[in-house]
Amino acid sequence: MARLHPLDLATAEAVVPAPGRAEDRLAVALLREGLVQPEDLLHSLSTRPGLSQGRLLDLLRHRGRASEEDLLRAAARHFGVAFVDPCAPLPDPQLIDALGAADCLRMGLVPWRQIGGATVVATSRPEEFFRQRARLEQALGPVLMAVAASSGVETAIHARRGPRLALAAENRVAEAESARGWGRPDGLAALACIGLLIATILWLSPLLLFGGLLVLALLSLVASAGLKLAAGIAALRAPPPGPVPTLLHLPQVSVIVALYGESDIAPRLIRRLSRLDYPHGLLEVVLAVEAEDHPTRAALAATALPPWMRVIAVPAGRVKTKPRALNLALDHCRGTIIGIYDAEDAPDPDQIRKVVDRFHTCGSEVACLQGVLDYYNPRTNWLSRCFTIEYATWFRLILPGIARLGLAVPLGGTTLFFRRSVIEELGGWDAHNVTEDADLGIRLYRHGYRTELIDTVTGEEANCRVLPWIRQRSRWIKGYMMTWAVHMRRPALLWRQLGPRQFAGFQVMFLGSILQSLLAPLLWSFWLLPFGVAHPLAAAMGPAVLHAMIALFLLSEIVNIALGVIALRRSGHRLSPLWVPSLHLYFPLAVLAAYKGLWEMLARPFYWDKTRHGIFDPADLAK
Repeated sequence: MARLHPLDLATAEAVVPAPGRAEDRLAVALLREGLVQPEDLLHSLSTRPGLSQGRLLDLLRHRGRASEEDLLRAAARHFGVAFVDPCAPLPDPQLIDALGAADCLRMGLVPWRQIGGATVVATSRPEEFFRQRARLEQALGPVLMAVAASSGVETAIHARRGPRLALAAENRVAEAESARGWGRPDGLAALACIGLLIATILWLSPLLLFGGLLVLALLSLVASAGLKLAAGIAALRAPPPGPVPTLLHLPQVSVIVALYGESDIAPRLIRRLSRLDYPHGLLEVVLAVEAEDHPTRAALAATALPPWMRVIAVPAGRVKTKPRALNLALDHCRGTIIGIYDAEDAPDPDQIRKVVDRFHTCGSEVACLQGVLDYYNPRTNWLSRCFTIEYATWFRLILPGIARLGLAVPLGGTTLFFRRSVIEELGGWDAHNVTEDADLGIRLYRHGYRTELIDTVTGEEANCRVLPWIRQRSRWIKGYMMTWAVHMRRPALLWRQLGPRQFAGFQVMFLGSILQSLLAPLLWSFWLLPFGVAHPLAAAMGPAVLHAMIALFLLSEIVNIALGVIALRRSGHRLSPLWVPSLHLYFPLAVLAAYKGLWEMLARPFYWDKTRHGIFDPADLAK
C-alpha cells in the first residue's frame, strides 16, 4: 500500500490524541506505514469510545483495508518485538494453566515460552497486553511481548488445553441446576419405584389409574387454556413501544452461531448475517463448529469470510450438544452483549441496533432480550402452514403475554441477546440439557433477572417433513421434561426463588405441556362416544360430568383457534384463517414426539436429534 502524502499524514495525525497510550502511538505508526487511511482512523477513533476496552487493531481490521497479518506485523515492528507462530513450537501447558485457558482466549494471548527469567507472551491484541500487564506479571513474573495472529493464538491454546476447555464447557453450570446428574442410580431407582407403583395400581384397579390420569389431563387442559387466554389478553393490551434514544457510542456485540452438519447452508448464513446494519467494527460473529465436522469446516474454509466473522473448532467431548458449543464459544467472544443465532436464520437488518437501544434504556434486571421467530417458507405444505400458525401464536401472543404477566419466560433457541456479565455469572448454558434455551430462561428468573420480548423478527425455515418434525419436537419435549425435573429437585427452594404465582406458571408451562402431550390419547378416546363406542370412564362419571368435560374440550379449542387467528393476522402472513382449525389434526404428531422423548429420557437423555436445514429456502434467501 502506498505511503500517505505528507499533507494527508499531518491532517490525520492531528485527530489522534497525544500519543501517550500504546494504541495511540500505534495508530500514528500505522498511518506512517500507509496501512490505514485517514478516514479509517477517524472512523475507528469515533467508534472506540463505545467499547469497554479500546481495540484499535480489531476496528481497523474490520474496515477491511489491510489484512490482520499486515496490521500485526506493523504492530510488531512498531513495538520492536517479534512476530511469531505460537504453534511452532507449541506453548508450555503449565504456562497456560498459570492464567487459565479460558482467560487466555478472552484476552487474545498465550504464554508461549520462557527465555531466561522472562515469559514470552504471544498476543494478537498488543493493546490488551499493556492493559493486562500487571495481571500477567503477577501470574507469570517478568513478561515479554510477541505478536501473533489470532488464529495462531487460539490454535495453540486448543492444541494444549482443548480437552480441558471441552470439559469446562460441559460443566460450567452449577451441578444443582444442571441436568448432568440425570441417569444416576439413585434417580433411576426413584423412577423404577414410580413405575412399579403405576403397574401395581393398573393391576389392582385399572379404572382408578385411568381415572386419576384423566383428572390430571383435565387439570392440565384447564390450566393451559387459562394461561394461554391470560397471556393473549395481556399481549393484546400491551402499549406500543415508545421512542428509543439514539446512542452515540455503541457497544461491541458478539454473535455465536453453533454449526454442525451445515456444509450446504453455511455460505447462505454468511450472506444473511452480512445484511445486519450494525457497524462491523463493533460486531463479531463466532461460528462454532465441532472439530470433527470436517465438511462444514471445509465449506467455511472455502468461503471468503468477512473480517468480522471467524471460525472456532469445538473440541470433542463427552456430549455433543449446541449448549456445549455455546459455552466454549463464549470464551472467544469480545462483546459485552452476546447474541445467539441458528444456522438457517435470516434476522431483520436493524435487529442488533434495536437490541442495543433496548438494553441501554431498560434496567439492569433485564438480562435477556428475546426476538420474534417466524418462518420464511409458510406455504411449502400443510405442515409448514400449521408450524407457522403455532409459532405466530407462541412468539406474538403467548411469550409476550407471559413476560407481561411477570412469569419466567422459557426462551426460544435463537435471536437471543444477553448481557455478558449475567450469562457468565450463571455459568452459561447447561451442556446436558437439550432445551438449553428454556432452561436458561428459568435460571435467569431464579437468580433475579428478567427476559423481555423485543419487536424484531428473525426468519427461520419451517421443518415441514413429518419424520424430521417428530424428531425435532421429541427433543423439545424431552428437554421440557429434563428442565422440569432439574428445577423440581428442590421444589421448596424453587417456590421461594420464583414466588407462588411464578411457581404455578412454571408448572403449567412445563408439566402442563408434558401432560397434555402424553395424556392426549386418553382425552381423544372420548370422541368415540358419538359413534356408539362404550367408554368405561364415561359410564363411571355420569352424564353431567361428561357434558361438562365435552364443554371444556370445546372451550379449549375455541381459545386455541381465536389466538391462532389473531396471531396469524399480527404476523402479516397472508394465510387463510381457515387453516387454523386444522391444527387439531397437527398436534397429534406431538404425541408421537412426546413418547419418543419419554423413551429417550430413559435410554439416551443427552442425545441431540439434529434438524437438517436449508431444504426449503425461498429463492430470495437462498441466494
